[in-house]
Amino acid sequence: MIVSPTLHTAAVAALEQAVNGALALSPHSRRELAALAGRVLAIDCTAPPFSVYLLPTADGELGLRGVHEGAVDTRVRGSGSAFAELAGSADPAATLVNGELSLEGNSAPLTELSRIVADLDVDWEAPLVDTLGDVAGHQLAAALRDLFRFGLHAGRSLTRQLDEFLHEEARVTPPRAELEDFYSDVQALGLAVDRLGARL
Repeated sequence: MIVSPTLHTAAVAALEQAVNGALALSPHSRRELAALAGRVLAIDCTAPPFSVYLLPTADGELGLRGVHEGAVDTRVRGSGSAFAELAGSADPAATLVNGELSLEGNSAPLTELSRIVADLDVDWEAPLVDTLGDVAGHQLAAALRDLFRFGLHAGRSLTRQLDEFLHEEARVTPPRAELEDFYSDVQALGLAVDRLGARL
């Protein structure tokens, strides 16, 4: 099913209104969001086709656009079923790495935005149902809740897995225990050299 431009615009506008309405009641969240001003994040659902661009502002609001011509800092792309699989996953980062979703660009703004939005208690459903009707509004609201919940968990899990990969798999950096053992051995060697020098 192809989403009509009018329906797409209405859904994006309703979502923007809901998010910024919640942000208006949370000065702390607005300050955190203002730190992301200038970043552009894209969510691309391929089936059904639906895209939204997230543009945090210096005023602490979140602009949502159906179309964006400029550069994008972070882009998540995949089918609706892939987003659903990700949302229901116990380990979102592993699902993101091994699943059908693709992540392009810097994941840090996505993680931070997801954390800010996840801390909000937003009633996604009411404005979407008013605009799109009961069934479509409910389904889109559920998908959005799952998406932002995923972002929070994925950020934490991705950080943990990246740390494990660098230490255990790629061996780019040694694990902390090995590093401490190495420093301990170096100190022991230094003491042994000092003792040998004193004997000589």
